[in-house]
Amino acid sequence: MRARRALGWGLGWGLGWRLGWGLGLLVAAGGRCPRRVWGPEWGSGRSPQRNMHGHSAGGPRYLGQEEAQAIDQELFTEYKFSVDQLMELAGLSCATAIAKAYPPGSFPTSPPAVLVVCGPGNNGGDGLVCARHLKMFGYHPTVHYPKRPNKPLFEGLTTQCQKMDIPFLSEFPTEAALIDGLYGLVVDAIFGFSFKGAVREPFGSILSTLQRITVPIASIDIPSGWDVEKGRADGLRPDMLISLTAPKKAAAHFSGRYHFLGGRFVPAALEEKYGLNLPPYPGTECVLQLP
Repeated sequence: MRARRALGWGLGWGLGWRLGWGLGLLVAAGGRCPRRVWGPEWGSGRSPQRNMHGHSAGGPRYLGQEEAQAIDQELFTEYKFSVDQLMELAGLSCATAIAKAYPPGSFPTSPPAVLVVCGPGNNGGDGLVCARHLKMFGYHPTVHYPKRPNKPLFEGLTTQCQKMDIPFLSEFPTEAALIDGLYGLVVDAIFGFSFKGAVREPFGSILSTLQRITVPIASIDIPSGWDVEKGRADGLRPDMLISLTAPKKAAAHFSGRYHFLGGRFVPAALEEKYGLNLPPYPGTECVLQLP
């Protein structure tokens, strides 16, 4: 997706380095300018907030970290799914869920600009696939991918985005207001459910900035920086959570407007073995909105 900002905006900040930063974004974005169209359909009245203490009775079972890792491993070994196969299905699910919650016509920017922030692992790969499908859906994604694994899978996903004219930011904006002005949505594809330990740079600074933005954040599987089971009260507060395969225990602490389940690839025998109690997807849908 492409960022948009006029040169006058950079001058308005009144500092030379900010002007240079704005010019760099213009080169990557093609020089178009965002148009703010905040309306009632964007900010309110679209969906009630979830109960932050959990999910409704009879809904899907929320998974701990070890269970989630075991299911992934079984999909790879027993069911012979490849990593890139599941990543493609996951990324498509994320883009589809985003299109349902934030259709291009309701965006506060024109064209509908999205910033996709990708981490070094499989969650980042999901983000790259998501960005590619968002481009196909009519959005204008821009990707920030600071730590790129030297592996054919991730190199291929990066090339696919580049070949579709999706710009990559070499530096992450440090001003929250700059992100608010350039983008209508941020996709958090930094850390997945396997993440443990302290957040290292540059992601610590990135998460600190994302905590200060006002545009919605859509987190893939787990809000980055959260404990996969306990959540994190002082971390990101995404407007949307897209749980993949099955929700993780941290999702019980999610209080945003949109919780979607994606990744319609779980075999019935595996679902029964782990007692996932997944709800039926309607028709040919690859995502389902959870209450």
